[in-house]
Amino acid sequence: MRDLDAPERFAALDPTGMLSCIQDLPAQCEHGYALVHELALPGALADLDQVVILGMGGSAIGGDLLRALLLPECQVPIIVHRDYGLPAYVGARSLVIACSYSGNTEETLLGFAQAVERKARVVSVTTGGELARRSKALGIPLCEYAYESQPRAALGYSLTTPLGILEMAGLVASKAEDVAEAVAVMRDWQQEINETVPTSENAAKLLAQQLHGHLPVIYGAEHLSEVARRWKGQLNENSKSWGVFDVLPELNHNTVVGYGLPAELSELAAVVLLASDLYHQRVRLRLEITRELLDLEGIRWHTVEARGQSALAQMLSVIHFGDYVSYYLAMLHDVDPWSIGNIDFVKRRLAA
Repeated sequence: MRDLDAPERFAALDPTGMLSCIQDLPAQCEHGYALVHELALPGALADLDQVVILGMGGSAIGGDLLRALLLPECQVPIIVHRDYGLPAYVGARSLVIACSYSGNTEETLLGFAQAVERKARVVSVTTGGELARRSKALGIPLCEYAYESQPRAALGYSLTTPLGILEMAGLVASKAEDVAEAVAVMRDWQQEINETVPTSENAAKLLAQQLHGHLPVIYGAEHLSEVARRWKGQLNENSKSWGVFDVLPELNHNTVVGYGLPAELSELAAVVLLASDLYHQRVRLRLEITRELLDLEGIRWHTVEARGQSALAQMLSVIHFGDYVSYYLAMLHDVDPWSIGNIDFVKRRLAA
């Protein structure tokens, strides 16, 4: 097993600098939230039926998180569309936020074009590419930011920019205080889990060691439900590892029945439970009972407690912790956390 207390060796596996991007998440959130509030939005963003966020992969996860965060507050549904085209219900009273890190995501570009044709209220979020070019040509409001990374590593922008757009549209109250709290909480926790902190004192390194050689299964609920999805994606892309996520309370109605078989998989699984003091009391009880079931089945489990007072701070704190875990697991696997070879293979085959 690679020594996680020799961070000078990380550079050989991470020449492009994924660790730096993970460290940047608090700053991304600050900058993205400030940047979007400089955007001039048209006054026609009232009287909306729904919000539809277009995106794929790392450009879509911000929308997933936003939907989970704002479910108790936003008076119209927030839908994340990961596909070509648009659902039939999208029309003139829809706010469509087209998110593509590169600006060249083919599924998002097709959805953007159809949204314009249907006279939806459209806003674009990107670093450039074709989406920026078309938005400028059509006079579509554009939040364009500059950040060199893989799309998944620019999460601070893909989350806080749509959040700011919904605020400016009058759909939710200002989250300025929550963003500030989240940034502070992440920076504080980072002092405990960064690469210079020895494994014996570093909860993220310890969890990576415990997941090494196992199948990570991530459980979340409510505002942390999509955080579990984020963990799964980061384990896939950074760690080059299988990963599974599931959501409470639904998993208590099906998943728990399947713990026993095949026995080899139960021995291989390592469940990570994302916990929060903001969960509904019945969900907190379900989490405890689920731990009991895992013990009865002999399945290893670990708990990560969210930090912060606001739901946004809790989401981002657990995301940041999980990003570090996925990075340390990549180091244990002796893989480059930046590369996405199989995704590039798919793109080359599609292009051919």
